[in-house]
Amino acid sequence: MIKSSVTISLAPQAKGGPFVFWGDLAGSCARAATLGFDGVEIFAPSAEELDAREIKQLLAQHRLKLAAMGTGAGWVLQKLRLTDPDSAVRTRARHFINGIIDFAGSFGAPAIIGSMQGRFEGDVTREQALAWLREALEQMGPRAHACGVPLLFEPLNRYETNLINTVADGLELLRTLRTKNVKLLSDLFHMNIEEISIADALRAGGQNVGHVHFVDSNRRPAGNGHMDFSLVAQALREIGFSGYVSAEALPFPDSEAAAQQTMTSFKRAFR
Repeated sequence: MIKSSVTISLAPQAKGGPFVFWGDLAGSCARAATLGFDGVEIFAPSAEELDAREIKQLLAQHRLKLAAMGTGAGWVLQKLRLTDPDSAVRTRARHFINGIIDFAGSFGAPAIIGSMQGRFEGDVTREQALAWLREALEQMGPRAHACGVPLLFEPLNRYETNLINTVADGLELLRTLRTKNVKLLSDLFHMNIEEISIADALRAGGQNVGHVHFVDSNRRPAGNGHMDFSLVAQALREIGFSGYVSAEALPFPDSEAAAQQTMTSFKRAFR
């Protein structure tokens, strides 16, 4: 069964980003449970700043699962990326992501690599950037496997990276890896910009699609744009997807309304 999730950002520095709930972990978990979400996706400043005991208690109390954890704060807060020309920065980026992999993995949840993939620019060619990216994924994929979870890699739109923009790009990257433990995160907002057909791209992704960001065409909550979610739902059913569709959306017009609208759209599409 396809499961629902909603995002919670614990990084004040990311204010204005596409996260439904902000700051109040306990209150956000309570609201997520009341609205009927199956899980929560946490965006944290770092693994070291999380309290595993608190999260475990909150998830158990509200009968929620940890759906996934983002690593984007490594870029937002520290400007870390896996394709930085400076090898020391690349090493620190891996260390940051490894911390999230281990923390999320202890809850049976995957880590997400999105903005920390970086880009190629200056003297760095696309081929060199991809080589650094593959090297990192070859190390981190097995690390996630040791936790019993996949590693999620997210293609981003052209305005955020010039490396991996489409599902096809992502599949080509995966084909070059020895590790088979990297799956794609298909974000509907990015796909709306880059894909000819979102549904066809999801079908092409097939079993390589490990997670979906459930959001409308304008990054507002599902139901506030022009996305046809019936086509998305049909494609996900056709590929046998049984993971999380997680609301990584702007809190429009506010967090409560965004969460409620997301759940209404989720039920309409998937139930």
